[in-house]
Amino acid sequence: MSATNQSIGIRYNTLKRYQLIMQLYKTHKTEDIPDTVILRKYICPVYPISRTTFHTIMCTPVNKEIAELETLKSQQLRMAI
Repeated sequence: MSATNQSIGIRYNTLKRYQLIMQLYKTHKTEDIPDTVILRKYICPVYPISRTTFHTIMCTPVNKEIAELETLKSQQLRMAI
């Protein structure tokens, strides 16, 4: 399956947003604060997401997927030349 530039861009932007959410999570996470409290108090006011989406984000290997997308994009650029 060949990915289009648009689908690569959409996925890339999604992963960048995931990175921002994970960064916000890591900023406020301590041992005594549950994840649901961090989601409700700090993440939802900025990024209104559900708990299911939050769990999906936390389980996504963001850096790995961004690297794969950048590799795919560079391969497509080489093929276009």
